[in-house]
Amino acid sequence: MLIHKKAELLKDFLLKWRKAGEVLHWIPTMGALHDGHISLIEAAKRQKGLVLCSIFVNPTQFNDPNDFKKYPVTIERDIYLLESSGTDVLFMPSVEEIYPTGFNNLPHYELGYLETILEGKFRPGHFQGVCQVMHRMSQIIEPDHLFMGQKDYQQCMVIRRLLEITGSKAVLHTCPTKREPDGLAMSSRNVRLTENERKKAKAIFQALQFLKENLKTGILSELLSEAKSILIKNDFRIDYAETADADNLKLLDSWDGKRPLVALIAAFQQEVRLIDNMILTAKDNSK
Repeated sequence: MLIHKKAELLKDFLLKWRKAGEVLHWIPTMGALHDGHISLIEAAKRQKGLVLCSIFVNPTQFNDPNDFKKYPVTIERDIYLLESSGTDVLFMPSVEEIYPTGFNNLPHYELGYLETILEGKFRPGHFQGVCQVMHRMSQIIEPDHLFMGQKDYQQCMVIRRLLEITGSKAVLHTCPTKREPDGLAMSSRNVRLTENERKKAKAIFQALQFLKENLKTGILSELLSEAKSILIKNDFRIDYAETADADNLKLLDSWDGKRPLVALIAAFQQEVRLIDNMILTAKDNSK
């Protein structure tokens, strides 16, 4: 596996591969890698081409400075996992490489409704930061294919919008959420949970499963209240627990039995904020 830290050197390297007709697959990460990230690499490797993974903890997407400071850094282990998974190239830039003129006068992206709800509402500025780093790195890497996990459902929709805004040729692949045996979505933040908090954290998956198993047409408020009670009983502090149109993320308080529906949750287990989601409208739920 080749490791690049300088943007210009990486661009020169990738240009040679493009001239040879090579297809480029990109998996963006902030490090602290786990099997969820590895599943994205495996998905990319199933297609012909060069597999590039990036590790960059982006300061502009953290609306809470303490969250940024506490984000886990496990570089040596990350490199080992990437080499073991068959990654071809690792791009590991410094902050100065990505933001050479600093954080002033960064571009603003018109994300519309997506920036006003759920993560956009509870983490103001977060998606602007995500777009700033993704746009900058896309200009460096110029990927043909981009692989991201469904756990960040709203972020995937934001990135799809970013690709449209910037005219990128990259094809976004949203891959299934990788879960622990008890259902907890794999996340770099999970390592910050104490043993007791980790046991309670599976309640997010249980709440989502409850929504899926009990979904029926009509008003959804009572069902959502029951799901929230599952979280509260396990000492979660809820930011949101909502149902939305799976295609456009319009929040819905009732279901017509036809619209594709997704449930999305963000909640704190003590100091650790966890997010998860689940598509609710499998064929057997078309009631």
